[in-house]
Amino acid sequence: MSSPSAQILSAYDMKGALLRNRLAVAPMTRVTASETGAPTPAMHDYYVRFAKGGFGMVISEGLYTDQAFAQGYRNQAGMADDVHAHGWAAITREITAHGSLAIAQLMHAGALSQENPFRSHTVGPSALRPKGEQMGFYHGAGPYAEPVQIDEHEIAEVVAGFVSAAARAVRIGGFGGIEIHGANGYLLDQFLTAETNRRTDRWGGDTGARVSLLVEVLEAVKAEIGGEVPVGIRISQGKVNDFTSKWAGREADAQATFSALAAAGADFIHVTEFEAWQPAFEGGTDSLVALARRYAPGVPIIANGSLHSVERAAQALELGADVVALGRGALANPDLPALFAQGRAPREFDGAILGPIANIKESELAFDKMD
Repeated sequence: MSSPSAQILSAYDMKGALLRNRLAVAPMTRVTASETGAPTPAMHDYYVRFAKGGFGMVISEGLYTDQAFAQGYRNQAGMADDVHAHGWAAITREITAHGSLAIAQLMHAGALSQENPFRSHTVGPSALRPKGEQMGFYHGAGPYAEPVQIDEHEIAEVVAGFVSAAARAVRIGGFGGIEIHGANGYLLDQFLTAETNRRTDRWGGDTGARVSLLVEVLEAVKAEIGGEVPVGIRISQGKVNDFTSKWAGREADAQATFSALAAAGADFIHVTEFEAWQPAFEGGTDSLVALARRYAPGVPIIANGSLHSVERAAQALELGADVVALGRGALANPDLPALFAQGRAPREFDGAILGPIANIKESELAFDKMD
């Protein structure tokens, strides 16, 4: 086994959760749940195949947290009631039995909600229509709705929704950790981003104020279940509706964000960029992974972003990551840890599996027949 492979395939203790290697399956929205948000047999087979394939960690798709404003997509999976949680229990039981750590990613769509049967309008930090068009591969069409500015009572409900969903995921659903979705343009990221947060109350203003809702959610979830499992958060600059977005404050924003999350007790920070090794800002030299490592010392860092090869994964570890999360690479290679161990080249990703709708296809589930 080559030295880069040896490091990637080495065990890692993530705040008390022992991973058999440094490879994780990244969260990916697959709109394959039932109409009511319960996991389906296809989802069971889809997730278990990654554990069978040897990944150290399997992170779920974003699970909506409440039956109010959180749901973003038709056929999105939820963690908003006990039925959802009981449905996931059979999946996490098998993931765990095959030696992987199951992490539940919890998500509130906010202004990017494309379909929500519980409410007739969307909410965001400010009443600003999101950029771009709804995503067709998630059943969307046309421009996003203009959200209503979320009020203090509804913000409290958002926090409570994350807490109850986390408790449900761990104590009923059998997940071994929680990832709070603070990235990719969804509600918490809408608060973090100056362009979408024009508030003048305690939730808006400088970066320290804009990150405060992320901190409050993280601290509240930690207070409820932090003694039982690791609780972390995902952070990005890019959004699903604004791919090239960058923090206006550059490294100062990175410092304020990552240091605040570290101080709030994050057990891990999951950083995602399109190409994780690239400089975070034009004219700079440090990647977002490196900045997270600098400003959140001692916090485990998960890196995501085109890290499908042994060389790129090893580079991410050199930049300061502790774990590498793969999306497209995992879809094409559910057995990627074995391929790395054998020195074999990963299969190329076929984007057709995510179209015309990004639901789980039968062709993805034939794991035992893969070459």
